[in-house]
Amino acid sequence: MRLSGNLEWQESGTIIAPQIRADGVHVWPFDPSFPVAVTFQVFGDRQPVRMNRHDYFEIAYVLSGEVACQVSERVFHCKEGELIVVGSSPYHRMWRHTRSHPRIATLFFMPEVICEAGMDGEQAGFLLPFFLQEEKFPHVVRARTGIPAEVFKLIQRIHNALPAQGNLARLSVRTYLKMILILLANHYSPYLGTRHVGDRKREAGRRVAPLFEFLEVHYNQAISVEDAAALLEISKPHFMRLFKHVTGQSFISYLNHFRIAKAQALLATTSKPIAELCQEVGFCDQSYFGSVFRKTVRMTPLEYRRRFGSSTADTHLHRTVQNPDFVAPAAGAGTGPAQAASIPPSTA
Repeated sequence: MRLSGNLEWQESGTIIAPQIRADGVHVWPFDPSFPVAVTFQVFGDRQPVRMNRHDYFEIAYVLSGEVACQVSERVFHCKEGELIVVGSSPYHRMWRHTRSHPRIATLFFMPEVICEAGMDGEQAGFLLPFFLQEEKFPHVVRARTGIPAEVFKLIQRIHNALPAQGNLARLSVRTYLKMILILLANHYSPYLGTRHVGDRKREAGRRVAPLFEFLEVHYNQAISVEDAAALLEISKPHFMRLFKHVTGQSFISYLNHFRIAKAQALLATTSKPIAELCQEVGFCDQSYFGSVFRKTVRMTPLEYRRRFGSSTADTHLHRTVQNPDFVAPAAGAGTGPAQAASIPPSTA
C-alpha cells in the first residue's frame, strides 16, 4: 500500500513504553472529548515493550516487513498487508520479527466515540469483535481476505480528518470508523456465531443508566466505587464487572476522565484559579488533580490554560503524526477537531 506525503514515523518503543504504567496499563493521551488517534510507527532496534493492556481499542495495519504479536500466551506472525485487532482486555505486545524494521499504521479509539448517546443493539454489534476476545480469538486478519486493505484506506481517511474540529469532521471520522467496524463485524461473524451479546449489552446499559444520570449532575461530589455500587443496589464486585462491561473502563478511570474534561473546559473558557477550579470539578486535593490532569492530558493545568485558553480552546491536545500534506487515495477532506468538551455519559 503506497502512502503519499512525508509522514512523521515514530519508533514504537519510544512512544509506547513510557506510557505503560506500573500495573501494565498503557495510557494514550487522547483528547478526552473525542478519543480517536492514528499513529505511524516503526519497529527499530530498541527492546520490545513489555506486555500491556489498554482501555481503548486498537487496529494495527502492517505497512511493511513482518511483525510478531503476542496476545497472552499466543504469538502471531503478521506480514505486510495484514491487520491486527486488539480489544481492551488482553495483555499483548508487538515487536519486529526479522532484522528489517517493519512499519505499522495504528488506529486507537475509545468505544464512546461510537456509543456517545448510549449503547444500543446496533452499536453493540459494531463492537462485538472487540468485546468478545476470548482465549482463541483470531486477532490477525489475513491480507487474502481483502479486508485489511479496505480498512487501511479508511484509517487514512480518519488520519486526514484529524484533528477533527467541528461537528462535520467528527461525523466524518465516526462514519469511517463505523465502516471499519462493519467490515470487521462481517469478517468475525462466523467466529462470534450465535452469541447474543447485544441483548446483554442493552440490559447492562439500562442497569447502569441511573449512575450516569447521577454523575451528570453530581460529578463534582465525592463518590467511591462503593457509593456507585450502592446507588445501583448491587455488590461492589458485580458493579465493577458491570461498569467495565458497559464502558470498557473502570469506574474511577471513567470518572477521572469525565472530571478532567470538565476541567479542560473551565481552564479554556474562564480565569478561575486552579485551586478553585479543581474543587469545582470534584478533586479535593490540588496535587492529585494536577497528577491526574498531567497523566490524562500530558501537560499541566497551567500549560493547558496558556496553550488553549480563550480563542484557542478548540485546538487539539496531541497529534501523533503531523503532516497536513498526507492525502489518502480517494479520501474525502476533513477539517480538524475540537477540544474542551466533556465526554457525555451514556444514558442507555
